[in-house]
Amino acid sequence: MYLSIEGIHKSFPLKNDEKLKVLDNIDMNVEKGSFVSIVGPSGCGKSTLLYLIAGLEKADEGSITVSGKEVKNPGPDRVVVFQEDGLFPWLTVFDNVTYGLKLKGLSKEEVKEKALDVLQMVHLSKYVDSYPHQLSGGMKQRVSIARALVMEPDILLMDEPFSALDEQTRMVLHRELLEIWRKTKVTIFFVTHNIREAVQLSEKVIVFATRPGKIKDVIPIPTTKDGVMPDSVTLHTEQRILTILQEEIEKVLKEEMGDDYSFKANHLHRDNSGDMGSNI
Repeated sequence: MYLSIEGIHKSFPLKNDEKLKVLDNIDMNVEKGSFVSIVGPSGCGKSTLLYLIAGLEKADEGSITVSGKEVKNPGPDRVVVFQEDGLFPWLTVFDNVTYGLKLKGLSKEEVKEKALDVLQMVHLSKYVDSYPHQLSGGMKQRVSIARALVMEPDILLMDEPFSALDEQTRMVLHRELLEIWRKTKVTIFFVTHNIREAVQLSEKVIVFATRPGKIKDVIPIPTTKDGVMPDSVTLHTEQRILTILQEEIEKVLKEEMGDDYSFKANHLHRDNSGDMGSNI
């Protein structure tokens, strides 16, 4: 298996030598070139698992391997796109995208060619000389994606990259991300609170239980040969995931509001974004 996650446990220290357990015995396999999303209540360890894969955090127990090689540190084969764009405001779009390439010691011609290719892929060719403050939120996130893709990673790790964007911009970037994925064949590991986003983008959705994070269910996403899912199937799959999560969402609410809180099922409709943040 390409990306293998075996027996992962992770805790964070608290006061008085206590520990907060975030991940509990996570086992997962991800095939090369696949698009996998993780959804779950806030605080269930979704982002922590992503950082472990990136090598930005260390597991207490267990192992993560890519192509049989254990992940111990960050590497160019695994690149993260964060929720915040993290662009350098004093650099142009071109210079932001080429920053990592220049550190690799490539020639100016190679750097320019790679950068222009990836900027064309994210439809920003006309903005190479613009600065971040001159761009919309969606355009900034495209630059972040371009900056990641230009490094030609094997795995693209995306931590709620579209959560701060308006719905129209998010829909556009969904289409563009799917086009990029199909063209580059990069493996995408996508963390989101938005159920609809996960269903519309992924081949498989992994549903996490609340803290400590465990895998509660794995939902394969059915599509037609052209990669399109009928609306009725989309809504059914969203409702299935939300139903699985109802018990977990109730646990979170009871922790915050007391045991007398009663969760009422919020059935999905066509105008519901499926964002679990609205239910917590």
